[in-house]
Amino acid sequence: MATDQQEAVAAPEVWLTADQQRHWRAYLAGAARLTETLNRQLEQDSGLSLSEYEILVRLSEAPDHTVRMSELAASLVHSRSRITHTVTRLERSGLVRRENCPGDGRGVNCRLTDAGYGLLAAAAPGHARAVRDALIDRLTDSQLNALGEAMSLVAPPDVPASPASS
Repeated sequence: MATDQQEAVAAPEVWLTADQQRHWRAYLAGAARLTETLNRQLEQDSGLSLSEYEILVRLSEAPDHTVRMSELAASLVHSRSRITHTVTRLERSGLVRRENCPGDGRGVNCRLTDAGYGLLAAAAPGHARAVRDALIDRLTDSQLNALGEAMSLVAPPDVPASPASS
């Protein structure tokens, strides 16, 4: 009977080629650097983290600036626990508020406040400049298109593109 390790060795198609490994590691390093750069810029300019900014963006794009907490978690591909902690921080700052879902006693909505919308509007230009400096302007149009097409294959199909987040 073969062990899992023996089966993995016997299945070389599992391992990445040298080029695949190089691209994979470049993606990991680039994604980490991009996230760190955008987090730093947002923190310096507005006191927000990238996760907090994305929540405000999603709420700003929603009807009545309101989204059910479970839908917010799914759209951001975050756990409900992580969303709850982040929304709690935003709520303490007066940027969002939680409300019961009409007609559903178990559901909770998250609503963007006027203060939250104002902070988002003030933060957006600097964030867009940082996205442009750190990524967009470093790529050719064809590289950006390839990146967008590749990530659209990876992203869950129910997560809409968010034009205000970049």
